[in-house]
Amino acid sequence: MTQQYRYLSPEQVEHFLKHGYIVIRNGFTEEKAAEWTKTIWVRLGLNPNDKSTWTRDRIHMPWHRRESVATFAPKVWDAMQDLLGGAERINEDDSRWGDSFIVNFGNKALENATERIHPRDLDNWHVDGDFFVHYLDSPEQALLVIPIFSNIKPGGGGTYIAPEGIQMIARYLASHPEGVMPTGLSFTPSTTTCTDFKNDPGYWSHLKEVHNCTQFVEMVGEIGDVVLLHPLMLHSAAKNYLRQPRVITNPPVSLKEPFNFARENEEEYSLVEKKTLRALGVDKLDFHITTERRRMIPKRVDIQTKLLEEEKQRLKDHDLLV
Repeated sequence: MTQQYRYLSPEQVEHFLKHGYIVIRNGFTEEKAAEWTKTIWVRLGLNPNDKSTWTRDRIHMPWHRRESVATFAPKVWDAMQDLLGGAERINEDDSRWGDSFIVNFGNKALENATERIHPRDLDNWHVDGDFFVHYLDSPEQALLVIPIFSNIKPGGGGTYIAPEGIQMIARYLASHPEGVMPTGLSFTPSTTTCTDFKNDPGYWSHLKEVHNCTQFVEMVGEIGDVVLLHPLMLHSAAKNYLRQPRVITNPPVSLKEPFNFARENEEEYSLVEKKTLRALGVDKLDFHITTERRRMIPKRVDIQTKLLEEEKQRLKDHDLLV
């Protein structure tokens, strides 16, 4: 029996199962985007008309407001349900979107560059989820989501993805039921006894392994577009050669329960689970973790807390603090 989906077309379903991502065009309105970004330059403390004030290539901003995906981007919420097996499996409160913008400015050297870096040589390849120990079935990061808040042209700093990385990461995680820690741009088994993680036989370097990939896709789009990707998608921040500020967010989507790769009824597999099984080359996998799930406190938390206070002060100085 053919499964029925709330939003996704058969072509989108097949594209996700083959490539591990889909793009929802006009996922939210330009009015919503404008409402959320209207104070962005005050928050940043930068001059939009003076590039000399753009002293950092990329800035990760903290959030001041959050909203459910269902009200902010209804089409996207429907697509998320299709990908994850229904709203009842999603932890909706933990999956809300916020105005924690990631702004990619680029720099003068990139703007004047005569040659562009090959995607595989980018220095930021990683898998999302710096706040938990990773297992193949981890529920904390069930999708990688990229809502686009500025028009992104080729070469304008759009995220690069390596779809072949899903298979590589899935097989790596399947072989490590003890879980792996996110250690920068790498994974290290959670049971390691090595002081230098690189000495652990199970150490995984995203920057090294991405050189085994041959397909790279640049995520370009327009305000309101949303990219939904498999949680094991290998991706990297890209260089912004155009010096036109690129603005996105990167909210996680979490599940109430871990992914299940051994369901009795195969029609109950979510599309993400199906893609993972396809990447592993199996129809079913009775996967069991061997250590306790746990969360981690990433270094960015302290940085974000400090930035939040600085932004609040700027908003207050401009009588914009709500």
